[in-house]
Parts: sequence; C-alpha cells; structure tokens
Amino acid sequence: MMFLVTAGTLGYMVIEGWNLLDSLYMTIITIGTVGFQEVHSLSNAGRVFTILLIVFGVAVLGYTVSKLAQVMFEGQIQQFFGRKKVEKAISEMKNHYIVCGYGRIGSLICKEFAAKPIPFVVVETNPAVQERLEEDSMIYLRGNATEDETLLKAGIKRAKGLVSVVTSDTENVYITLTARGLNPHLYILARSGEPGTDIKLKRAGANKVISPYQIGGTRMAQAILRPNVVDFIEIATGRQHLDLQMEEIFIPDHCTFIGQNLKDAGLRRDTGVIIVGIKKAHGQMVFNPGGTSELDARDTLIVLGQQSEIVKLENMLTSESPGSSVPGGA
Repeated sequence: MMFLVTAGTLGYMVIEGWNLLDSLYMTIITIGTVGFQEVHSLSNAGRVFTILLIVFGVAVLGYTVSKLAQVMFEGQIQQFFGRKKVEKAISEMKNHYIVCGYGRIGSLICKEFAAKPIPFVVVETNPAVQERLEEDSMIYLRGNATEDETLLKAGIKRAKGLVSVVTSDTENVYITLTARGLNPHLYILARSGEPGTDIKLKRAGANKVISPYQIGGTRMAQAILRPNVVDFIEIATGRQHLDLQMEEIFIPDHCTFIGQNLKDAGLRRDTGVIIVGIKKAHGQMVFNPGGTSELDARDTLIVLGQQSEIVKLENMLTSESPGSSVPGGA
C-alpha cells in the first residue's frame, strides 16, 4: 500500500508535472475510489496511468482490508469458541476441586494438583492474572468467587472440594459462606492472613484453615532447630523426590482386609511400605500403629515408601472391591 501511494504520487508528478500535494491528493482519492473530481485535467498518458492505479489500488486496498478483518474476527472467534470449549469441559467435571485465586499460593497449589493429576478449575477475576492462566494452560473461569452464579458455573454442586486462597481475608470468608451454602458436603480449605480470621472462617464453614505466614515461620524455625527432620519431611512430601513419598490411601467399604490387623494383612510384608499412621473413620489419628491395629472401612492409611510400592498397596486395597472408589491422596 505504501509502495502504491509512493508510485502514484511520483507518477502524477512526472507525467502531469503536478506538485507533491496535488499528486498525493489525486493518488489517495483514486485508490480510495471516493469519486471526487480530478485535481487538474488529465492528459491521455495521465488517464492511462490513473486506470492502472485504480486497478492495482482497488486490489491492494481490498486485500489489506480483508486481512485486517480476518485478523480481528478470527481472533475473536477463536477466543469465543475457546471459552465455549473450556466451559463445556468444566460442565463435565465431577469430584474436582475449585481453586479461588491464582496468586503466589494459588499457582503453587495448581501445579501440585496438575502433577498428581487431580481435576481442578481456577476462578479468577483479575484480567492480568487471567492472561497468566492462559500462558500456563490452566482451566479457569472468569468471575467473582463470592457470587453464587460463578461457583455454580464452576460446578460446585459436583465438586469434591474448594480452596480459597485470595489475598483478602474478607473475600475468603464470603467465598467460604457462599460455597458452604451451595454445597453442605463440600470440603473447604481456606487461607487466613490476619490473626483471628481462622475462627471466622471456621464459623463460615471451612473444614480447615491454614495461615501461610504461621506455617512459614514455624518451618523456618524448625529448619534451624531440627534441620534433618525438615529435610526428611521435604523429601517425603515433595513430588520432585520420586524415590520416597508420603501418601494417604483410603480403605473402601468392601475391601477384604477390613477386620484384619496389620500383622495378618501383611501389607508391609507384601508391598514394603511403612504405615506411619491410621486415621480412623470417626476422626481419631493412630500414630505408629502396631501389628494388632485393626483395619476398618473408610479408614485412611498414612504410608511412607517408594512410588511403586504405594501404587502396589493401592491396587491391593482396591482390586478386592470392584465398583468402589478411592479418593485421591492429599
């Protein structure tokens, strides 16, 4: 287009002997096909040049406009159908987690979920953060998590749990209240920033409240007082250390090991895992259980071992109970 304008301007200056402004004006109205009259009378050579300029000008102008329209509309169409595809995927999710907020803590939680993998959807209001979610290829929903409509779109009726980690304690309380009202059986984990907020969050319906500052301070103190213990915990709980993992395994209702003690069941003998604790169905935690500790339905085993050993144990507990489901470990 720039070449055509330049060539047309120079052409009129050479052929007709017009000045720069008249030549440029004549070129623009000719290419734009606006229908204004000629600046000056044209010679035969000028008319032939104008015909060529119109032919090439209309072609180039039409091509340019079509390309600009294609870029604009294709981007909008792709974005529209992309969001429709994501919304459809969210509507088909079951037993998933809803993560409210994709800040520093929320993004780390999502990476851990994705590595498991555990199905989840992120709810975020900040457009700048939404761009980061696009870059990280995360399934997310645009909206305010304090609103019923947003959480319903996120599938809260079918969800297994909700994690509220927005920066505002007030919003975390509102999100917890809203989520608990929409799904009374939902497991809710909430972040607490200011002292005393944890009580309000539990009153609002949170099952568990965690303060990152308190955990961070305690962890740093323990790194000084008990560095080897902290190193062991990091190895056992970090997903980057595949040689040793700490995991929780749910015992389904129809498992054949129900009613047996650990010695008779031979779980450690057959798999090599170490059973660190048993969380009973009624909530009591049994640490370092002995061989006489019995296994009951819906107990949760806290185990330590290699990933292959943990998978073997999971298969042992689930293969004996067709049709049962095992919640993912936290």
